[in-house]
Amino acid sequence: MEFVKFTELAERIKRILEEKAALKTRCQELEALLKNKDKELEEVNKKLKGLHEEKETVRTKVDSLLELLQDI
Repeated sequence: MEFVKFTELAERIKRILEEKAALKTRCQELEALLKNKDKELEEVNKKLKGLHEEKETVRTKVDSLLELLQDI
């Protein structure tokens, strides 16, 4: 009877260790994915900043052209 309990305990420990290894692998995969998404987000933010600057430049040019037209 005691031997059966040890065998069951050993199996449970083995399953726990396997699950831990699988979770560790999944965690590493998710960390890599998060890192990639962070890089993508940084690139998008840079692009958005560039577009905002371009928009402001165009706005300034349009405003100056409108001022010139007011004088006509």
